[in-house]
Amino acid sequence: MLVLIPLSIFLVQASAQAPTPIPGGKSGSGTTTRYWDCCKPSCAWVENLPSGYTKAVETCSADGVSVVNASVKSSCDGGAAYVCNDQQPFAVSSTLAYGFAAASFTGGADVNLCCACFLLTFQDQIQGKQMVLQVTNTGGDLGQNQFDIALPGGGVGIFTQGCQSQWNTPSNGWGSQYGGVGSKSECSQLPQELQAGCEFRFDFFQNADNPKVQFQQVECPSEILSRSNCSP
Repeated sequence: MLVLIPLSIFLVQASAQAPTPIPGGKSGSGTTTRYWDCCKPSCAWVENLPSGYTKAVETCSADGVSVVNASVKSSCDGGAAYVCNDQQPFAVSSTLAYGFAAASFTGGADVNLCCACFLLTFQDQIQGKQMVLQVTNTGGDLGQNQFDIALPGGGVGIFTQGCQSQWNTPSNGWGSQYGGVGSKSECSQLPQELQAGCEFRFDFFQNADNPKVQFQQVECPSEILSRSNCSP
């Protein structure tokens, strides 16, 4: 007799192996926020890479797909480099997801851990869920041990130019400038290419509002590296 096995079982099995911790890596407690400003991430500049890294985070042209040279200026500085569409979060199982983030561990601009990966264990509203994030960006407005998760429709924050020039959004982006869209149905305002990442916030993330986390530095999964192309 043929037995059909739900796809979700394969997803859980694929994620059963825990990420490998980095010996002596950074760990602690932190906070999360969310953003999607469409700008070239700061870890896409070769000059910001830690020792041992030779390839910066890939950036794309306005179509979000065609990779551009690492020297191209950010769209938020009048250039033509944008964040690539595939650098949005995705669920591996019902309790584990992968994604990207702007992060700071000292407060303010902090590129010391560009392209490093961290396992976040969520507290508060979505306790029991985890996410592996690669640091692809930072920002002068970030606090200490803060992970600003890249979520399409999560708010453009202080940089309002990128999404406006790429997708012709209002100056405040989709929804509120800080916080973004307010419901899953509003994800339909985003281009088709970004709607899955927007809906992720209301599905896997359960619309949690900036939950606190425990974090630990880990080896980056291949599924993340294949999207950013940034690794030692």
